[in-house]
Amino acid sequence: MTEYDGTRVLEFSTEGAADRDALFPDDGPAYDAAVAELGLFTGDTVLDAGCGTGRALPALRAAVGRQGTVLGVDLAPALLEVAVLAGRHRGALLTVADAARLPLRDGVLDAVFTAGLVPHLSDPVAGLRELARVVRPGGRLALFHPAGRAALAARHGRPPGYDDPRAEPNLRPLLAASGWRLASCTDEDHRYLALAVRA
Repeated sequence: MTEYDGTRVLEFSTEGAADRDALFPDDGPAYDAAVAELGLFTGDTVLDAGCGTGRALPALRAAVGRQGTVLGVDLAPALLEVAVLAGRHRGALLTVADAARLPLRDGVLDAVFTAGLVPHLSDPVAGLRELARVVRPGGRLALFHPAGRAALAARHGRPPGYDDPRAEPNLRPLLAASGWRLASCTDEDHRYLALAVRA
């Protein structure tokens, strides 16, 4: 079994890539606040896994400073092209890669930021375990979305699912099985942010 249905994710990510940011133009401050809560330090090495159009990249760069390293990976070249056109690639290293099969050595990162990745993992334990593999012990993980589970489900005309891996009762054991310890989980209309520490 693969962690991604690569074709499905690539189609979803590529469709309307050029217009993606225009759908939610006011999300920038929510990204900035989530990056701030990740608790990065000057000189850290951080990955934006499934970075899309690079909405978090400028805040990540500011947080780690010139001494730090910002990496961004996404499965969809079209989204990375939007990031470059928007100038968000400056000070970051971007590459086309599957976040569930990262081209990185074990334990090379201080932190991982990801926005909206978990629902696209067909095997969330394996996908989150891959993120844990590349993070040093004590490193940090932020699972972010600029809308909470209920608000996001309402956009699609349904209630939030009890089997959603982002629901805290599901997320805590999921992270534990993947090499992470859940530190906090905020699920409000205007944002979802779960912070975890590498075990």
